[in-house]
Amino acid sequence: MDKFMWGILAGTKGATNRARIIDELKNRPYNVNQLAEKLELDYKTVKHHIRVLERNNMVTSTGKKYGALYFLSDKMEQNYDSFQEIWEEFRKSNEACAIYDHAS
Repeated sequence: MDKFMWGILAGTKGATNRARIIDELKNRPYNVNQLAEKLELDYKTVKHHIRVLERNNMVTSTGKKYGALYFLSDKMEQNYDSFQEIWEEFRKSNEACAIYDHAS
């Protein structure tokens, strides 16, 4: 699961937004509109990332209609500690790259 999460979260351009969505869904269910407001992101952006997370069995929903609530999947709940470790490592790595880029 760790390699899989690295690929979905750290190996893509949308990693930050996906991780933020997962973090929010850990606390409570949200619909796409609520997540967009909470994370201050465009609705379509959140919808895209939710689709990616859903296709990869990281989130689940109450249905496909507007207003459907999204939750972390059981698989994601069970691996949440691994997610946190990967996300922390990814952030540290990005911070180090930003510092290096800034110093260049």
